[in-house]
Amino acid sequence: MAILGVDVGGTFTDAVLLDDGRVTTGKVLTATHQEESMLAAARAAGAEDVERFAHGTTVATNALLERKGARTAFVTNAGFEHLLHLRRQTRAELYRPCVDWPEPLVPLEQCHGVRGRMGHDGELEPLELESLPNVDADAVAVCLLHAYRDAAHERAVAAELRRRLPQARIVASHEVAPEFREYERASTTAADAYLGPVASRYLEALSEACAGAGLPEPLVMRSSGGVATPAEAAAHPATILVSGPAAGVVGASRIAALAGIDDAIAFDMGGTSTDVCLIAGGRAERASERTVSGLPIRLPTVDLHTVGAGGGSLVWRDAGGALRVGPQSAGADPGPACYGRGGVAPAVTDANLLLGRLPQRLAGGVELDVDAAGRALDGIDPAAVIDVVNAEMLSALRVVSVERGHDPTGFALVAFGGAGPLHACELADELGMRTVLVPEIAGVLSALGLVAADERRDAVRSYLVPLAEAGELPREGEADLRYGGQSFELTVPLQDELAEAFHRAHEEQYGFAERDREIELVAVRTADVRQGPEVDLPASEETHVAGPAVVELPGSTCWVPPGWVGVRDGRMLRLTRT
Repeated sequence: MAILGVDVGGTFTDAVLLDDGRVTTGKVLTATHQEESMLAAARAAGAEDVERFAHGTTVATNALLERKGARTAFVTNAGFEHLLHLRRQTRAELYRPCVDWPEPLVPLEQCHGVRGRMGHDGELEPLELESLPNVDADAVAVCLLHAYRDAAHERAVAAELRRRLPQARIVASHEVAPEFREYERASTTAADAYLGPVASRYLEALSEACAGAGLPEPLVMRSSGGVATPAEAAAHPATILVSGPAAGVVGASRIAALAGIDDAIAFDMGGTSTDVCLIAGGRAERASERTVSGLPIRLPTVDLHTVGAGGGSLVWRDAGGALRVGPQSAGADPGPACYGRGGVAPAVTDANLLLGRLPQRLAGGVELDVDAAGRALDGIDPAAVIDVVNAEMLSALRVVSVERGHDPTGFALVAFGGAGPLHACELADELGMRTVLVPEIAGVLSALGLVAADERRDAVRSYLVPLAEAGELPREGEADLRYGGQSFELTVPLQDELAEAFHRAHEEQYGFAERDREIELVAVRTADVRQGPEVDLPASEETHVAGPAVVELPGSTCWVPPGWVGVRDGRMLRLTRT
């Protein structure tokens, strides 16, 4: 069975085709219309007679970052129209009180109230639909108080809006994020409505392009690390905000499994940013909330931490003369100075080239110009540039490991992306990690993750009751628990001795447990998972590597510093600290 995965990134679009154990790859520059890049990458990989096709996209992310979504309105209870604008009391930056938060997706004049009130245990005030003002928008987000417990009012308001605005996209909070905490639920619903028309147009164009090219209907990667149909993705596009990075984590999990390693850290360094995620017991860590472009999105997602450091990150000096890297990037056009496309600002890739860690020609047919890199970095030590960008990425790796109670010395580092293998060994040295795994197809590992991804549909049910009164719970999934009176909760896998598991988790996290204190069940999270295809990459004759050495891989390059040795078997390069 031929299985195709295509991941659209900011600079390159990658494809992996797995056909009867044979792996072929394709890499092309990303075009303005992503569906064109997808088809070009599929052709480059030689895709024919494909039976399963999975796709990772940045359409939703780009629309949110660039504020190119739909003209959106927001409807809530009368008196709460300022909800999206009041946010939380926390500051964007602790020591800079004048720094503004990102503007909400919905302007205040498009925030409307309707009379009626639902309490946590029933109706407090009857709903008055005639009080709903006229709404003029292409998308409307509806978020009423306590709709996570009783959505009757919210359903009625959504139905009325659909009657009045048959061409508009109407999203109700209980459909996308039925959880308490009004601001986060409202923010998620507004983002889902805002992205709907953009994502729907793209997914329709994608499906048509696939049909025209003889490809099957694509499955779309969700932020939670599983794929779904285009119709499901279009219904709630907020679920695909970290589509591509999530696929990379799935790919890293499969590589670690092939190496017989349960505990690893996925390290994906691309052209603009670096994404890291902890993999414990063979499973990627997941979170119930993520901030995107300054907005909380309360939906299941792989627990990625992102920093603005990549191969294309620009090098500059701050007002004090200190060397800095990123978050600004050279992008794909013109790209780093060494690409020879008119870029003159120095970038991390220029520094790696001058240090002799890159070949003359990159994947995708990019010829590198050493002289241009030298001119761009005139007066700047390339080794200092690498030290600075490594420090930025090291902080991200510590966030997902040390800061969350994990000792990284017992983990392997799975390095991928175009630039990840260039920096992996030095970062592992800093963290005391002794094993680095570099997939043979490190440059397109996110596309491999799409090939191997499960179909996954997540669900959440809010409880907010004492655990002893919750009744029978599902056998599989996770529970959000807290002691009575606490403001935040811990997530614990569902099991027979759930209360004791929570006490242990609380003690591990905070240093104490109160076993005689009442436990409150906040929510239960479950997932309907359909297993993805088994992936076993073909092996070849082993070759041995000892640092210092440069190892060229399809789509990426690995720098092996002194003190590291490795074995390359056609599936991956396994490096060990001597």
